[in-house]
Amino acid sequence: MGKRIITIIILLALVLGVYSLPLSATEKRKQDKNELFRQVALFSNTLAVIQSDYVDEVTYRDLIYGALRGMLSSLDAHSQFMDPETYNELKVDTEGRFGGLGMEITIKDGLLTVITPLEDTPAWKAGIKANDRIVKINDELTRDMTLSDAVKKLRGKPGEPVNLTILRESERKILEFKIVRDIIRIKDIKEARILEDRIGYIRLVEFRENTPKDFDSALEDLRKKGMDSLILDLRNNPGGLLESAVKITEKFIPKGKVIVSTKGRRSSQKTELSSRCNNPIQDMPMVVLINDGSASGSEILAACLQDYKRAIIVGTKSFGKGSVQTVIPLADGSALRLTTSKYFTPLGREIHGKGIIPDIVVEKEEELEPEKNKELKPQDIFEEIERKEKPLKEEQKQDYHLDNQLRQAVDILKAIRFYRENLAK
Repeated sequence: MGKRIITIIILLALVLGVYSLPLSATEKRKQDKNELFRQVALFSNTLAVIQSDYVDEVTYRDLIYGALRGMLSSLDAHSQFMDPETYNELKVDTEGRFGGLGMEITIKDGLLTVITPLEDTPAWKAGIKANDRIVKINDELTRDMTLSDAVKKLRGKPGEPVNLTILRESERKILEFKIVRDIIRIKDIKEARILEDRIGYIRLVEFRENTPKDFDSALEDLRKKGMDSLILDLRNNPGGLLESAVKITEKFIPKGKVIVSTKGRRSSQKTELSSRCNNPIQDMPMVVLINDGSASGSEILAACLQDYKRAIIVGTKSFGKGSVQTVIPLADGSALRLTTSKYFTPLGREIHGKGIIPDIVVEKEEELEPEKNKELKPQDIFEEIERKEKPLKEEQKQDYHLDNQLRQAVDILKAIRFYRENLAK
């Protein structure tokens, strides 16, 4: 009896074992295909019910477009379906001139968030800051608003005002802004000059098609003026063209070194971009400034120089936008903007959602912080407005001491120079 029970248990175990074997690749594909057909049938039935029974008449195009928007937005904050109008607006963006407020936005933690305001644009002048949460646009709540819909509402004819309600979490305040749209003209290199004592300074605000060429010209001009060390300011730089960011990065690292790699599900999405520069600048001390408005291409540049210990990174943690979006045109003029891979630094660090931590963290001090609690008289306010609107003279531009992060960068380069000079003795 006991032997018989044992035999039955063994047979039962063998049978269960056979049924628990993994499915073959062919069977798995067949199951996936059947599941796809079931879900497509569900979608088709839902479409038919809405078309026949919904209170208002709607076109199939509107229904399909709405479904595609929802489908793409459910993937991540950066994937989106673009109708023909939105896709055309994206093409306009790459030309570096468009109408709007002048700020880069994204969806972060489910909220419409400012990556950074572009300098000298209406958003910048109004006082919009990186990581501001946009709660309302013209009294319309942005809850569940897609990125493409938000962009459409923020853009419009130059001269027209846009009312924004902003949540600034760092100050725990709800702020109201009325910003007038203007033509946004992007100037990649905002400033290039010698600060003092042969220390060069380049402020790079975006990576566009002509940025590498302009950067070369700025470097050459500063070297003619005697530059022997460089501060590269990437604060509030939201990124731009990856190719341009790579071309600037490779000017400072040896040829053949990996600058950035991408990893996705498909083998074609796994790439490495390496330096191809024949005469990189390797002996010049460098400091790179970043903050929470530094994203994408600027994070790639800073992380690469940090990994190779080619520059000292100073400031605050960057935004953490390190995913790759591929634009895929569709037959009717619409397009998909699909996240296909993520960026990784030369040492394999993931950028997306993590950001770049500076080697030396220096929080930004507000220029008027010491007088924060001081009561301003009407005359003081008028004088402050006049001071901000008055064009700076060249000697005033040379005074970098009001910027504590930039001041710290200068001190670091002076310390490196002092160390090198004394080590050579």
